[in-house]
Amino acid sequence: MKTPPPAEELKVLMLRAPQLTLAVAESMTCGRVQARVGEVLGASNFFLGGITAYSLEQKVKHLGVNRAAAKKVNSVSAGIVEQMARGACELFGSDAGVATTGYAEPLAADGVAEPFAWWAIARRGASGKFLLRSGRVECPGATRTDAQAFVADAAIAELVAYLRELRG
Repeated sequence: MKTPPPAEELKVLMLRAPQLTLAVAESMTCGRVQARVGEVLGASNFFLGGITAYSLEQKVKHLGVNRAAAKKVNSVSAGIVEQMARGACELFGSDAGVATTGYAEPLAADGVAEPFAWWAIARRGASGKFLLRSGRVECPGATRTDAQAFVADAAIAELVAYLRELRG
């Protein structure tokens, strides 16, 4: 049997009982994760929405990111992306959130030699506390847009892998 594309499998996993809802917070991927989710027929049955918060101000205002912590790392770390994923859940009232932040191209001033990003998944637990998972994606030699696409695909793939574990 042919394996469905990750976004199609995402739909199946999100809609399995008990159904889950999803929200997205993006920075480096600039809307690509939302676009991939939205490409799936029936996404409106689980996808509540997303936000592209590119600046620190918007991450703080809309996603509840800690300003001081984010300033120390230029908004790029596992801790910050986890705050973004949790913030997406809170902003949209979803059961799960996925987020991305990183560098789409080298930035010598910040010591970034190659594009990379962090992804995170937040899942609201029964007690209301959030379960968090995050990881880093390296994109050596990638162009800006290729890095953005690669990270968006990686974030969806990680969410699908997490839901497979959760849903058995």
